[in-house]
Parts: sequence; structure tokens; C-alpha cells
Amino acid sequence: MNKQSINQSMTPYEWGLLITLSILWGGSFFFQEVAVRELPTFTIVFSRVALAAVILFLVARLMGTVIPLSLEAWLAFFGMGLLNNVIPFTLIVWGQTQIASGLASILNATTPLFAVLVTHFLTTDEKATGLKILGVVIGFFGVAVMIGADLLGGLGDNLFAQLAILSAALTYGFAGVFGRRFKRMGVPPVSAAFGQVTASSVWLFPLMMISDKPWTLSIPSTSTIAALVALAGFSTALAYIMVFRILASAGATNVLLVTFLVPVSAILLGILVLGEVLETKHFVGMLLIGAGLAVIDGRLVKKFSTPLMGSRNP
Repeated sequence: MNKQSINQSMTPYEWGLLITLSILWGGSFFFQEVAVRELPTFTIVFSRVALAAVILFLVARLMGTVIPLSLEAWLAFFGMGLLNNVIPFTLIVWGQTQIASGLASILNATTPLFAVLVTHFLTTDEKATGLKILGVVIGFFGVAVMIGADLLGGLGDNLFAQLAILSAALTYGFAGVFGRRFKRMGVPPVSAAFGQVTASSVWLFPLMMISDKPWTLSIPSTSTIAALVALAGFSTALAYIMVFRILASAGATNVLLVTFLVPVSAILLGILVLGEVLETKHFVGMLLIGAGLAVIDGRLVKKFSTPLMGSRNP
């Protein structure tokens, strides 16, 4: 078991990182939408992590950050890459070929719930509480309402595809716990991010070669190349630095709360950039997500409950 101490309630700085992370990952939908017009899935995913590895290597060199070369560190990088990228990416990609992307997003929003369960059994300082479970459930329903609860009508179809998405969510929970070891090993966030995406590139290369046969593809356009660079630089390299910073101080459950915020960021970006209209369900969903996050954080609940509890004492 991991005996590292983490913050049960995130600091304003950590909340800021989490919100920024959700914007970076919410923006990935825009970049992917451009890239999928010309490139197949595994080529996009491999390009994303391989380019991110190059960017993070340059960042580490400019910052003077040491990249560990020990066998222990690289075994951990390959384990993290497998749990946090290769397995969930593959399951989600396959699942989305069988079911609607909206339903896949709702199923993927179970990630914090699985994280609560996994961290409860595998850590000593991230035990599940009633408030934490309640907050996760409220947040999950917020995602379902915002994306469209009508999509749940197809919940009984394509069972194996749905199980694939749920398995990906469970894998992210294990990845969150696994990734906590980098703080104990003294690996800085930039180095941990570099090691993970480098290992993921090695895992994904043969999958891309077998599945996509990239040598048969046409040379992508300038807009597609720009989308891949943005996807790698912002939504992967910078995003994973933030992931490992939050993970080191606030733990697996808190960092995976970003799953609730990504749909919010994607919708708000759609409104600001594409001129999309905010519907009533979006307002309701965001309010539920906000309420869920507040319950998980716990400070507002304690603040309002303390006077009530005190008033009962004569």
C-alpha cells in the first residue's frame, strides 16, 4: 500500500490546475475533430504521444530537469503508459466504433467513482467517505444531464462495447494510484510526463503499424499537422505535467475529477469559439457538477453543517 500523505481537500492552486487541465483536455476535441478528417485513430494517438515526448524532452532540457535512467523508473514509466494511455485509449477507441460518442462520454464519467473504490482499497490516505461517494454520484448525473440523458436509452445495446468503456474508466483509476509512486521516487512532474508518453509511444507504435499501415496514407494537410502539434503540445505535454503535479499533492481521486469538468470545458469552448448555443440541460448539468465537486471537496459542507450541529447543543 502507498503510505504517502495527500491533501483530502484541494488548495485553490490545485483547483486552478484542475480547471486548466479540463480546458486543455476539452480543447483536445477540437484538435481531434480536425485530425480525424485525414488520419486514422492509432496514427493520431501515436503522433500525439510521440510529439509530446519530443516537446517534454526539450522542456526538461531547458529547465535542467534530470530524466531518470534507472530500470526502476523506466519500468514505472512503461507501467504508467500502459495503464494511463495504451489500455484505456484502445478500449475507448474500439468502444466508440460500436456506440454513440455521447453514451461513451457518460460511461467514461464513471472514472471518479472507480477511482474512489480503487483508492479506498489500495491506499491508506484516500479512503472513501460518504460525502466523497455522494459527490461523485451527483457529478456523474450532472454529466449525464449535460450530455443528454436520452442517450441512456441505448444503455442495453452493445454490451461488450459499454463494458470496454467502463473497463477504461476502471483502468484510469488504477493508473491514478500507480502514478503516485513517482513522488516517492523523486521523479519531477516534467520527467514523469516525459517518461509516460515516451513509453506510450513504444507501446502504441506496433499497434499503429499493424492497424493503420501509415506508409499507405497521404501526406496530411497543414491544418491537420497544426492540430496534431496543438494536441501534443497543449492537450498532452502541458496537460500531463499538470496531472502529475496534482497527483503528487492531491491524490488519484482528485485528479480524476477532471472527467466531470472536461465536458463543461468542451461545451463552453464550443460556445465561445464555434458560436454554439447553451441549452437548459447544460446549465442544469453544470450546476450538478459544481455541487458534486463541492461535496467531494467537503469544506462548504462542513462550513454549513458546523453551525447547524452547534445549534443543537444547549
